[in-house]
Parts: sequence; structure tokens; C-alpha cells
Amino acid sequence: MKRKMKGGYCIFIMSVAAVFFALSMPVSASKLDNRIILSARQSYVFKVYLEGDDIRIESRDGAVTLTGIIADDFHRSLAEVTVKDIAGVRSVDNRLEIKGSSPTANSDAWFHDKVKTTLLLHRSVRAAATEVDVKDGIVTLRGAAMNQAQKDLITEYAKDVEGVKDVVNEMTVSADKESAPRTTKEKIDDVSIAALVRMGLLLHHSTSGVYTTIATKRGVVTVGGRARTAAEKELVTRVVKDITGVKSVKNLMTVK
Repeated sequence: MKRKMKGGYCIFIMSVAAVFFALSMPVSASKLDNRIILSARQSYVFKVYLEGDDIRIESRDGAVTLTGIIADDFHRSLAEVTVKDIAGVRSVDNRLEIKGSSPTANSDAWFHDKVKTTLLLHRSVRAAATEVDVKDGIVTLRGAAMNQAQKDLITEYAKDVEGVKDVVNEMTVSADKESAPRTTKEKIDDVSIAALVRMGLLLHHSTSGVYTTIATKRGVVTVGGRARTAAEKELVTRVVKDITGVKSVKNLMTVK
């Protein structure tokens, strides 16, 4: 009799545990999904770069779907790479649609957007104060630079956009206080920094084909992967160092 009672008690306990486990699964998944959505919404990228976009985020057990209307293809890619780096995300289904029609690849409008976007990622240049005009693949830059070094750096970044034929820099050098490198008032999270670094390396023609891995902790970016030459490895370091939010760079790339 005692054995029967004991056996029945064990079955009861196992049944209760099974029910509890089944009930806890959706709750746990729901907490994960809510955290993923909140992390994306509170990221520097979404609050600053994607502020004007209408992006809806859905997550089911870490499978994220992005829908809505965004400004351009850069914003579409930036939203995706940002969400992909959030802990717990298993996949991203990017269904974001671009408002209006996208510029044709290699058109003057396309080059204009690429140059402006490239400058926006870097803190040592004044993207907002730099006027970009493109005609037949030749980029003309106007505005004010803080010093000659900054003017030269803006020229270098514009020239490194794939397909640009030449760059004419007509910027004036004006060392006023407003010309200081851009600083950020909001705290930049590691997920956003990693996303900006990835986009920066992709937009620069000289580094777009280099295999890299990116890990970020408290603003310190560790770069892994392979470089073809020591010069290519150094170039990756230079590009990453100037991305907004990056405090320092550890380049562990191998040269092959």
C-alpha cells in the first residue's frame, strides 16, 4: 500500500513539474523577446541614426522580424546589423521598405548618399557641415573644416567610396569652436558601436572586402579575422578608431 502511495506521489510531482515547465516556457520566451525589443529601441543607433524611421520590431523566441518604412538602404542595413548583435537574437527577417525609390547604383545621387553616410559614421569629420555635390562620379566638397588635417581626412574618406572617380575639396579651413570633432551627449552602447563599426568597414572600399570579426566591450573594439597585408590590417585599425563611440581598438587580425 505504501509503495502504491509512494508511486502515486512521484507521478503527481512529475505531472506538476511538467505543467510548471510547460507554463514557464512562454513566460521565459516572452521575457527574452521583450528584452530584445527594448534593447533595440534603447540602442544609440535606433535613438539617433534611426530616430525618424518607422520601424516595428517583433520577436518570437529570438526570431526577430523588422517591418516598417525607413529613409534609405543604409538605414535598412544598419537596423539589421544592430539587432543581430543583441544577445538572444537567433535570426533577423528584414522586411523594412525604403520610402520612395532608391537611387540607382553608381548614379550621382547614389554616390552622394554613400559619401554623406560614410562621413556620418566618423567623429573626426563634420558630416553635417560638409556639403556634397556629385556630377558624373566626381565629388565636390564644400563647407568648413577645423584644420587642414581634417580637410584631408574628409577627402580621403570620400575617395574611398567605391566608384567615385575623383574628389574636389573646396572646403575652407576655419578653426572655430563649433568646428571641433563631434561629441555625443548620449551614452553609446556596445551593440550600437559594433553595428557602426561593421557598417563603416563595409562602406569603405579599402576595407569592404577584408574578412573581420568584431567584438565590443565598454567601447573597446576587438577586431579579428584575416588581412592580406600589414598595411591592410593597419587600415582597418585606422577606420575603426575613428568610428563614433569607439574608445580603443585591439587588432588581432592575422596577416596571410
